Formats: sequence, structure tokens, C-alpha cells
Amino acid sequence: MMASLQVPTFHVTYTINTDALDALYKQIKPKGVTMTALLAKAIALTLKKHPVVNASYSQDAISYNSEINVAVAVAMPDGGLITPVLRNADQMDIYSLSRTWKDLVNRSRSKQLQPDEYSTGTFTLSNLGMFGVDNFDAILPQGQGSILAVGGSKPQLVADDSGMMGVKRQMKVNITSDHRIIYGAQAAAFLKDLATLIETNAQSLTL
Repeated sequence: MMASLQVPTFHVTYTINTDALDALYKQIKPKGVTMTALLAKAIALTLKKHPVVNASYSQDAISYNSEINVAVAVAMPDGGLITPVLRNADQMDIYSLSRTWKDLVNRSRSKQLQPDEYSTGTFTLSNLGMFGVDNFDAILPQGQGSILAVGGSKPQLVADDSGMMGVKRQMKVNITSDHRIIYGAQAAAFLKDLATLIETNAQSLTL
């Protein structure tokens, strides 16, 4: 953690409408799908379009990763933290991803993970939404270029482009990125595409 704090980082926050994602989750949750898997899949598919956000800093250069491995922060019963990795998350279907995630969580809490199951992440997801958190900053893991902090999805009164008021469910996401390899505009473009996927094409996460 101390080494991570020496890295020059920046934060970008984005608000995402989650009505379509929440509806999809209600539809496929009975089939064993988790919200974590849906978020990881959405992130992985967006990272395919933004490889620099999936990259890391290496010897004064950008090291591009050949895999998209989404690590997810999990709180341990003793108060610690571990980040099980969903390897090649962009290539797995949502049902396999959910089964893999549940297995990783169970084995992480019983301290049965192998080192490559928690140390090979190329991008990290930290979700505190289930605790009612609106927004937070996450510390960049060592050896990665970005981490995404996800807040809770809550109903909000918002106005559309025509000025009409309505209630929509929204969540705030906040990316922390390594400024040595990623620029603010690149992080913002990643968040914009992630929001577009979640808001307008959530059903594609099941394909």
C-alpha cells in the first residue's frame, strides 16, 4: 500500500443510470448470476476498447496486458482484504463468470486460493454499494493501471434533455488511474463507454 501511494494518480467520477442493469439483474438473478459478475463483465468488455486502461507501468514504459483479468476486492472476516481474479473476464459468459466468482469468494474466505488466483489482476473493481456508500476513492493496487470504485445504485430525481423530471436509479463510479500511463481524457472515455454499455446495451452482458 505504501508503494502504491507513491504513484502519481488521479480520479475521475461518473454517474451511471442503472435502470436497465437492475432490470436485467432481477431477470437473471434466479439463474445464479451475481451483480459482481455483471459489473466485471461490463468492465471487461469496455476494457477491450481501451487497452491503455488495462495496461500497467513498467520501466518507464507502458506494459500492455494480453489478458483482461478483473480483480475484485473482497473483505475478509478478520478485517483483511483479498482480490480474487476473474481471468479473461471478457471471454467468459455471464453464467460461468458468476459460478467462478462464487467459487473464488468461498475459497478466499477459507484461505484456499492459489497465488495466481489473487495476484494476476490487470484491473480492479471495488464495490461498496451494498453498504450504502455513495462514492469513494480507491487506492491503486501495485502493478496495475486503474481501479474502479463503485457506489450504491439509488433512485434519484433527474431532468432529461427536455427538462422533464423523473426518477431514475443511478450509481457513481470513481476511477483511480496511474498518471504515468493514462491521461484524464482516456479514463473519462473509458467511463463514458462503460456507462453507454450499462445504460443502453445491458442485455449484451448475457451474450
